[in-house]
Parts: sequence; C-alpha cells; structure tokens
Amino acid sequence: MATMHAHPGHPGGSRMPGPPPLTPWSPDKKHSDRERWVCVYPAYINRKKSRQEGRRLPKQCCVDDPTPQEIRDVLVALNMNVLVELKQYPRERSRELHCRGRIRVQLRQDDGTPLNTEYATRDSILLHLGKMIPQLKSRQTKAPEQTQASTSSSAGHSQKKGKGKRR
Repeated sequence: MATMHAHPGHPGGSRMPGPPPLTPWSPDKKHSDRERWVCVYPAYINRKKSRQEGRRLPKQCCVDDPTPQEIRDVLVALNMNVLVELKQYPRERSRELHCRGRIRVQLRQDDGTPLNTEYATRDSILLHLGKMIPQLKSRQTKAPEQTQASTSSSAGHSQKKGKGKRR
C-alpha cells in the first residue's frame, strides 16, 4: 500500500517568503486586491518584438529590451503599488530566466476611482514607461557602449557586396 506525502518544500531551502499566493478571480473582489491589479509584461513595450509577439505600442513609443526591474523602478517613482512576479509571458519563446517577469500595478482604489488620475489606464502607464525607461541612470551608462557597438557593426555591413534576400 503506497502512502502519499505532501511536500512542503525543502527544509532550509533558498525560497524567500513572498506574498501569499493569489486566489481565484471573482467580480466581487475589491480593486485593492492583487487579483484586480493590472498586469504589465516587458514584451508590451519591447521595440524588438512584433505586434504578434506581444508588443502593444507603436515602436517609436517603446524601448529595447526592458527588464521587470526597470519597469518596477519607474512605477515605484510614481508612488504606484507594484508587485513583481516571476511569471513568463505566454507568447515568449525563450524559457530562460532573464526573459521572465510580470509586474502587477494597482490602478484603482476600492471605490473605483483612479489612484493617479494622470495614469488611470494600462495604456497611459505603458506610454509613460516607454518615455521614462530610456532616462534611467542604468540606461544612461549603457548608452555609450551600445553606440560604439552599433557604429562598428554598421561599418562592417557597408563593405558587403552582392544581392541579399529582400525583406
């Protein structure tokens, strides 16, 4: 006769205590419940993604490879309630750890009024993220390295001759 054991996890494991797990969504939940918060994936504002891959804004409003930490930093600066989760975007093909991350943001108070009237919708938050992430200090220090790499790579492309496949 087989006995079943419940595995609570490894004793002394490296899991950090986090917020309690989310409960199933129901329409009677308050806006302050985390289940009602809006989800933002980095793919929504990634310039390198196509619309089919999950980009939600025009490319001129997006940034290259945003990280969940950058999104969190910008939203915390707005005094928004933010929760970072280690979830993967369903349209993301890569299963690597650096491609994971979902940010939940509280947009409304319990009575239904926006917490911040300037950023009352998901689209307004996404536009703000696309504008503010390039201005982060972490992005400012990386910019000279990227511009040097792009100028050296563009010089290499100009020397290629011959017909290529047109796209």
